[in-house]
Amino acid sequence: MRKFLRLRGNKSFNYTPRYYKGEGNPYKIEHKLDKFRSTASTTRGLKNKFSSAFQDLKTEGDRNVKTRFLVILGVLILIFLFIIDFDLSIFYMP
Repeated sequence: MRKFLRLRGNKSFNYTPRYYKGEGNPYKIEHKLDKFRSTASTTRGLKNKFSSAFQDLKTEGDRNVKTRFLVILGVLILIFLFIIDFDLSIFYMP
């Protein structure tokens, strides 16, 4: 009868995630590219964050990506204007 009234203890498991390599916290959520960004550093304060963001903007990126982005944006704008049947004759002044 005593065994019936006694509560069972919690089970404990020694769980490690499947791809855990043993360094750091496996449950910390971190973006894959944060370690390569200069703005994701541990600088404190609003002024330091803005200055590091402006420094990041000043660094020149890949020129091909910029031109590719502009071409894709232009094509999408033209497709949108074609879908809404935009008339370019409103800009023509006789």
